Amino acid sequence: MRVSGSCHCGAIAFAAEIDPERVRICHCTDCQKLSGTAFRVVAPCPEDQFQLLRGAPKSYIKTAESGERRMQTFCGDCGSPVYATSVGSGGRTFGIRVGTLDQRDQLAPKRQFWQRSALSWLPGLPGASNATQ
Repeated sequence: MRVSGSCHCGAIAFAAEIDPERVRICHCTDCQKLSGTAFRVVAPCPEDQFQLLRGAPKSYIKTAESGERRMQTFCGDCGSPVYATSVGSGGRTFGIRVGTLDQRDQLAPKRQFWQRSALSWLPGLPGASNATQ
């Protein structure tokens, strides 16, 4: 599925090709902190299927609970998160933040990860299976 997106202020714009069946929710504590909310919704995209149309995101490197380093990208003007990926180059997958996508209403998550960190007050989410972690 071809998608388009941008940050809140419009300084960054992009297009990508994603598989809507791979949209997922992450409940890890890093995603909670970095999104400022209860979880993050992500659409995976191969790096070669992502096209930056405008702007240049800033980045922040975090170390995950697993020890893996992850690059978080965001708009330096409005702060909107854009995507996350592994550190390095070539063959990466970009975890596009679904809230930045124009087609977000069409992208219901199919899986959930890091359920052990899910907030206790969240209701079950229909249509999304749970992955173990």
